[in-house]
Amino acid sequence: MVFLFTVFALACLALLVAGILEQRRHYANLERIPTRVLVNGIRGKSSITRLCAGALRGGGLVTVAKTTGTAARFIHPDASEEPVYRKFGIANVVEQIGIVRRAAAYHPDALVIECMAVMPDLQEINQTKLIRSTIGVLCNVREDHLAEMGPTLDDVARSLCRSMPIGGICVTAEKDRLHILKEQAARRNCELIAVDPESVTDEDMAGFGWITFKENVAIALKVAELLGVNRRLALAGMWSAPPDPGVLAVTHHRSGRKHVRLANVFAANDPESTLMNIEQLLGQGAIARPLHVVINCRPDRVERNGQMGTLIQRIGPDRVLLIGEPTRSARTEIHADWQRSVVDLGGRRAAGELVQALFEGIRDEASVVTIGNIHGQGELLLEALHPLEVQEAREPAEYRPRRLLADPERSRR
Repeated sequence: MVFLFTVFALACLALLVAGILEQRRHYANLERIPTRVLVNGIRGKSSITRLCAGALRGGGLVTVAKTTGTAARFIHPDASEEPVYRKFGIANVVEQIGIVRRAAAYHPDALVIECMAVMPDLQEINQTKLIRSTIGVLCNVREDHLAEMGPTLDDVARSLCRSMPIGGICVTAEKDRLHILKEQAARRNCELIAVDPESVTDEDMAGFGWITFKENVAIALKVAELLGVNRRLALAGMWSAPPDPGVLAVTHHRSGRKHVRLANVFAANDPESTLMNIEQLLGQGAIARPLHVVINCRPDRVERNGQMGTLIQRIGPDRVLLIGEPTRSARTEIHADWQRSVVDLGGRRAAGELVQALFEGIRDEASVVTIGNIHGQGELLLEALHPLEVQEAREPAEYRPRRLLADPERSRR
């Protein structure tokens, strides 16, 4: 018995020593990276991470970045990138240790890394133990992950603030709950800088070959300014930065004589971001009416299904196509004025059925927006539409957008 206890005690001691040594190596790697930018928030983190990295590269700073969104990527200083390997495909905040080690090997000027923690306690650990950022980004507070960070948006704001660097700087584009962010920043002796999206001009946005938002660009410009990169070089770096695989894009699809302009907005899971994306696409002419909306429903996202149904009245589409299950969770939230425009394809449908139903409700040409969550029937629909994609489409003058906003290379993926 004494022998077993001795073995157990020695094993615990060995683990403790190994843990202390690993922590010291990790902190040494962090010290080799002078500037560490941690990007947190609800929507747009991956895009902002890429924009910040591009802006800093534009200013000649050796910059490494890592995203966690649609497809986790490690971005090298030359802007080339590779997927982040995950054992068994499971994401874990501990992977940040390996990312920091790889980044430190470049002896970079800056590391821009997306926060991958959702639970409030993990967000704080991610900041205080894993990244120790010198500049934080808290892009926005939206209605998502309420089960982990909620139940209210005020609670979500306070949870996100746990990633603010103590004694550092935090940049935000949040407006509605800016007062909460200021209170939390003061508690952490953190300087909070609120950016103005209107400081980004339409000419600045015209340089992008993919769709992004002024809020995101304003944040990246401020981060670049804090590190001594002038606006012109920062914008040039952002324009040349490769977009995220999940970036908002518009693709063209044809079936016979029918032409569909498809906007994949699945990545914007919360209602506010979804509506913002659609309004921007309409305002910039990337899509136009007649407008059809596809809501993909998931059994583990019943609340979100209902939120998407509620949006229909504000979007005002010509037709609503419900796919996935349970579609009733979305349909019951759709305003009575649009109930006659609903086509319910609930359940597991074959890809051909989904595509056929989509094109059946279109006369000659229309725009289609996919919202909700991509998994399940949404993925099936997009995969089935891929063979029908065309790179150039003949369009009447009144339907042609003022500027091509979708990145052709990304559209092919």
